[in-house]
Amino acid sequence: MNGASREALAAARKQLDALTDSTSVDAAELAGELAAVTALLDREVTLRRALTDPAQPGEAKAELAGRVLGGQIGGAAADLVAGMVRARWSRARDLVDVLEELADTADLTAAQRAGQLDEVEDELFRFGRIVTGDKQLRGALTDRVGTGAAKAGLLHTLLGGRANPVTERLVVRLVERPRGRSLEGGLEALSKLAAERRDRMVAVVSTAVPLSDGQKERLGAALSRLYGRDMHLNLDVDPAVLGGISVRVGDEVINGSVADRLDEVKRGMAG
Repeated sequence: MNGASREALAAARKQLDALTDSTSVDAAELAGELAAVTALLDREVTLRRALTDPAQPGEAKAELAGRVLGGQIGGAAADLVAGMVRARWSRARDLVDVLEELADTADLTAAQRAGQLDEVEDELFRFGRIVTGDKQLRGALTDRVGTGAAKAGLLHTLLGGRANPVTERLVVRLVERPRGRSLEGGLEALSKLAAERRDRMVAVVSTAVPLSDGQKERLGAALSRLYGRDMHLNLDVDPAVLGGISVRVGDEVINGSVADRLDEVKRGMAG
């Protein structure tokens, strides 16, 4: 996002934080209502354009949103949506993207309040690994012919009672309405949102064997010092690493694996 949409996104995030800081607001309920508005505007192109028309006064767009959504969502969600449509957006679709992000953030806030954010982060990561390694499952969840209801039913069967309810809601929404994203990309975006809830970065750590608790603590502390921020570790055991460790933080890879060193030796010999 750029220009007006970037400013509108920042304002919407602040408004959501102000709402969810209040214990009187049910964050999970707010998430569901924002997700419903996201689905509506994603489906109704004419309404989406009307609510982001730069030629119309912000108050007129807020009144339109109130008429359309009146009685369907609670006061907190209605106030948040009204504030968003009063803002200017570079593209009409940016409004829907931000609404979707806020819905996911509100659900993650609900998990944070319950002391379950770490659990949700880990489950999102593990589910992403499962999907990557199971082509049949990935195919079923991304099949364009399959209905959203069928995919949601499959996820409820897989995750119901086994995963945190917040994890289940986030993944079901992603699969039902991918909105042009890959499943892996959507899961990674959710993991980043979860980390941002406590201003942490995410490091994907691959090792040949599981790390001990002491090793995890030392690695987390070292990465936190290196990046100047708290670091959440997503741990993956990969025999292909052969030894040592490989760490990915965003687009940066810190590779200290034996396999990588062997590749360097081979390249040197070939040269």
